[in-house]
Amino acid sequence: MSDYVRFLRFALATCACVVMLFGIARANTTTLSDYQHRVSAAANLMEELHGAGEDESRTESSAFISTNLQKIRELLPANETVLVNGQTIAVDNSWLHKALADYEKANSGTARAEMLARIAERLRAIEDRLKEIQNGNAANSSDKDANKGKLAEILRRPEYIQKAPEGSALERLLERFLRWLSILFPQTEPMKPGGGSRIISMLAQILIVGICIAAIAFLIWKFGPRLLSGRRKRKTKREARIVLGERLEPDQSGADLLAQAEALAREGNLRTAIRKAYIAMLCELGDRKIISLAQYKTNRDYLNSVRDKVSLYGSMRKLTHSFELHWYGFVPVAEDDWKEFRNGYRTIVTSQES
Repeated sequence: MSDYVRFLRFALATCACVVMLFGIARANTTTLSDYQHRVSAAANLMEELHGAGEDESRTESSAFISTNLQKIRELLPANETVLVNGQTIAVDNSWLHKALADYEKANSGTARAEMLARIAERLRAIEDRLKEIQNGNAANSSDKDANKGKLAEILRRPEYIQKAPEGSALERLLERFLRWLSILFPQTEPMKPGGGSRIISMLAQILIVGICIAAIAFLIWKFGPRLLSGRRKRKTKREARIVLGERLEPDQSGADLLAQAEALAREGNLRTAIRKAYIAMLCELGDRKIISLAQYKTNRDYLNSVRDKVSLYGSMRKLTHSFELHWYGFVPVAEDDWKEFRNGYRTIVTSQES
């Protein structure tokens, strides 16, 4: 019986470790899709930084640049692990952190602008190759050998450092746990007449499994309500949002942003006014639950999300084209361009009123 007692204690401790380490293992590993979205968000922020540097009339340029540099570092840590086709790949983003540090040390405005452009271009190149990997996986998911070969070829670029696949902490723990179970539950010999040991062994197995389940249930009962209540509290309080690289305060609405855009237009800053009005439109659609706002989304992501709404898609497509033309393309903005953009904004907002 002493052996069974030791088994019971070990099983309880193992179950607790599995539950506690599960969250740690998940936190240290990210999916390829999530990494691609974060690279895209970082590229968007770099382009916003480049625009802020070009726009000398922007009074909040220094604070805007400092805030976005910190966001980029948080989006792409120096080292992280990406899960691809069941394999973990160590990704080295230290080149980005070094480039950002060099940018902060530079004194020349021209040199800083060129550095921002190079970083943004490199991030876009990485994003394109990550999309190639994902598209290849979706189109040829059954051919793992071919996918691995393509992945190895793409990730030989300096942006990545690929290491031999290693199992996560959770996978190693589960493997050890399964080996222990195989020792605990050995193959039983055919029951002989009068053999009561087999019945005792089965009862012991059922008892151990039941204790494991009870331990997990106890942890859920003990800590589950606290976690759920914490989530409810967080949901009731609206947090600040990041839309196209710009931080929106919790109480800031689309109407507030449009008022800022009109003030900029009266000052003659029509290019920034169009950008502010475009973000105001996205904010209005987000508040009405028509689109979902997210830090990593681009203007094209928002446009594609309303493709099934034909009327809204047509109007929003015109404003998106105008925004890209004047903000990213640096095409000069005339007074008529601003008036047409503002009228298009009002048309979209009015048509979506219930």
